[in-house]
Amino acid sequence: MAIGNKLMTLPKQVKNKNKKLTLHHHSIQYLNMRSGNCGKEGRRNLLPYRLDSGETQLQSKILFAQVSLNSSAGMPSGVVNDETPVLEGNVAAHQAGMATLNNRMEDAKNERNRDWSNLPEKHPLNQFVKELPSLLEKTGYNEMYGVELKITPEGQPPAHTTLMILQKFLRANEGDLTRAKEQLTNALKWRKEYKPLDALNETFPHDKFGGLGYVTKVTGATETKNKEDVVTFNIYGAAAKDPKKTFGDTDAFVRWRVALMELTLKQLDLNSGTEIIPDYGVGQNPYQFDYGKGGDPYQAIQVHDYQSVSFFRQPAEIKQSSQKIIDMFQRYYPETVSYKYFVNVPTIMQWMMGAMKMLMSKDSIQKMTWMTAGNQLNQYLGSDVPKEYGGKGPALEGSGLTVKYDTEQTGATAVADDKTGGEYAPAEGATGHDLGDTQAPEIKT
Repeated sequence: MAIGNKLMTLPKQVKNKNKKLTLHHHSIQYLNMRSGNCGKEGRRNLLPYRLDSGETQLQSKILFAQVSLNSSAGMPSGVVNDETPVLEGNVAAHQAGMATLNNRMEDAKNERNRDWSNLPEKHPLNQFVKELPSLLEKTGYNEMYGVELKITPEGQPPAHTTLMILQKFLRANEGDLTRAKEQLTNALKWRKEYKPLDALNETFPHDKFGGLGYVTKVTGATETKNKEDVVTFNIYGAAAKDPKKTFGDTDAFVRWRVALMELTLKQLDLNSGTEIIPDYGVGQNPYQFDYGKGGDPYQAIQVHDYQSVSFFRQPAEIKQSSQKIIDMFQRYYPETVSYKYFVNVPTIMQWMMGAMKMLMSKDSIQKMTWMTAGNQLNQYLGSDVPKEYGGKGPALEGSGLTVKYDTEQTGATAVADDKTGGEYAPAEGATGHDLGDTQAPEIKT
């Protein structure tokens, strides 16, 4: 069989069949891809390909051949020896061969993702960086999650924190650059108008929202590989006695919830980030196809506690506020949550949760866990959680961070005493920050 200008000798088992054989097109693509990555002495690679026969299609025959790749010629060459088996109808062997291919492709992806400075020119993240200036000019805003999105000066590498934000929007859109640009544009416009950072400096009525949410940190979370994770606790039972008082003013509740979200993002400390966020489809395990799951260390965990909450005859205000929050966070806070735990969910409601799964994406389902007993949470988040969740940590009230309230609280509060990014106008003269030959947008605080 001729491959390029080289001749491949087939095993006796195959030649005796006296059939015309050709490489499957997927194998040719893979072979050509691998041939350009050989070392000086060449490499031997496991090459699975499909055998096609003249009159009958041998769709189930797979030949696993070890091919010597000649790097100097840039083309595959070599001989398949007589000991190479032809597997007829062996589905398991075929799957094993494809798994080997997948593993090598994943290795290549992970190698690329270890260093953003070596990304291919046409990589979506590189293209995103190039189109960022026009997006910032279009929206008139350059802050996302408390991070200033910086235009890259010519001849200099992009700011790592800017790459982190852009990669989050790419991952949220399965690597689709067009969709990622659209979502980022809308999110920037919303942040410019809604001013979520300002919510951290605002004071909220304690009688409406006190005890409803806290932010803390834990070690030993099972669903991430982080040494420490930020966790947001949503304690809905705090509003159980008078839900209309808490949720009656939808806009006020949403503003409070946005403040808690911004507090969560601040604890993630994105401005100090140095780690690489993998592409969509590259998870924490380089030897598995792990679409969209894991890999981003700059996400928070959410806990939704339904202790003392009635799931029946809920006021319309609760549904309205909840739906608005869900819609807003999906649009404007992509890739900020790694996992969600729903605790103290009544057993009778488990069937509803099962029905909800039918309406969710696979990625969403994989990031959720429901449990009836809240004291089992320590099995997932470690011993740092409070005692009521099975841990040894202090109570949330008194230790957890929360927003500013109009009365003195026993719990800690967090105030955004700094502003990052904001509205901008194209710099004129020397009004912008000097970044070499390129003028960055003028920051207006």
